[in-house]
Amino acid sequence: MIQPERIRTLNRRQAQNRGYVLYWMQSAQRAVCNHALEYAVRCANERQKPLLAAFGLTHAFPNANLRHYVFLLEGLQETQAQLARRGIQLAVQVGNPADVISTLAARADLVITDEGYLRIQRQWRSTVAEKIDCPLYEVTANLIVPVETASEKENYSAGTLRPRIHRQLERFLVPLQETRPHRTSLSLRIKSIQIDNPLKLARSLGIDSSVPPSPFFRGGYQQARQRLLDFVQTKLADYDKARNNPVLDGQSNLSPYLHFGQISPLEIALAAREADEKAAAAFLEELIVRRELSHNFVFYNPQYDHFEALPHWAQRTLRYHSHDKRPILYNLEQLETASTADPYWNAAQMEMVLTGKMHGYMRMYWGKKVLEWTRRPEEALDILVTLNDKYELDGRDPNGYAGIAWCLGKHDRPWKERPILGQVRYMNAAGLQRKFKADLYVQKIRRLQEELK
Repeated sequence: MIQPERIRTLNRRQAQNRGYVLYWMQSAQRAVCNHALEYAVRCANERQKPLLAAFGLTHAFPNANLRHYVFLLEGLQETQAQLARRGIQLAVQVGNPADVISTLAARADLVITDEGYLRIQRQWRSTVAEKIDCPLYEVTANLIVPVETASEKENYSAGTLRPRIHRQLERFLVPLQETRPHRTSLSLRIKSIQIDNPLKLARSLGIDSSVPPSPFFRGGYQQARQRLLDFVQTKLADYDKARNNPVLDGQSNLSPYLHFGQISPLEIALAAREADEKAAAAFLEELIVRRELSHNFVFYNPQYDHFEALPHWAQRTLRYHSHDKRPILYNLEQLETASTADPYWNAAQMEMVLTGKMHGYMRMYWGKKVLEWTRRPEEALDILVTLNDKYELDGRDPNGYAGIAWCLGKHDRPWKERPILGQVRYMNAAGLQRKFKADLYVQKIRRLQEELK
């Protein structure tokens, strides 16, 4: 079922009668459980046209590097093959996505795309909507409840969004039926890259190679599906107890795949609920409420990666304490190379650098310590965004920007006032030691460093 609330009209053009219906795949890079793709198939069938899928491969996505592009291309390679088995050609073309799609739209009846709320994604869609002479529809494929259906404004916290989500949940948390295309597009003569070697292709595009691909995460739906099955079979039952302990491997590790749209949150949620509905409650809180709170933040707050995105109380208290004496100051290079005097922070930074993913609990500590070690809160936020976007496979993402902002007070409340952080929630090494065996986490990361030498 594709709920009508998932579909938005982005321009007021009339449908044409040309060669195909065009699906602009960008944020939902998958052939399975994809509302935008299925809506496009149904539109093509109604119009008795083949469906052409297209992906605009820009070599200049902000803050992305070889690590991100190889993961993305591994996923697209698999998606290309999966779509071909359904009779759908996925044309991958190098260039600005707005230009790629505008050109292909000249031969299309209409265009359907998936959603994405980052600044650059909105700019691409706005450009295409204005340039093309046929309709452009956006279909929510990467959220359970569409962001505007969940709330008409930016929400203060998870506590305010949760009841809004839950009121809608059963209507949206339903399986998506796959539709068979009536006509094939494989015979269409469309320029496209055949992705045979993702690493070689990424290097040929002149991608920033300062960060190597992750040795622990390979892109693609099948990889995501295997991690999902492993999670629900071996980790879900203990998730609520194990998820905040970085010594344990208690998390799903699906965030990179969600970021690139290589697996649907709907498929994940349904699998978790079917496996153990009671145990799934804590996991679904993170997957749905917390994740969709971050999309609410980015959708309604255009300053999502700037200091001005913080609540006024947090801006006020951090600026008031901006001249407090810091125990020590570190510059970007010292932080990036994990050269601080804090072994726990260094371990968190190295986990991110080596693997492409930092444990969620350590990411909170990691962010708050940078706030203590920089001259001004604005500088701290800029450094956190830079490091997160550079090394995290799920960087450049609403979850990442919301998580960083949380470290500075977003989606939280004022706490007892103290130096430097003011009324922003405080975390320290003693708290880590009470929560779990923090020294074992440091040892774990050191062993990882040795293995990768």
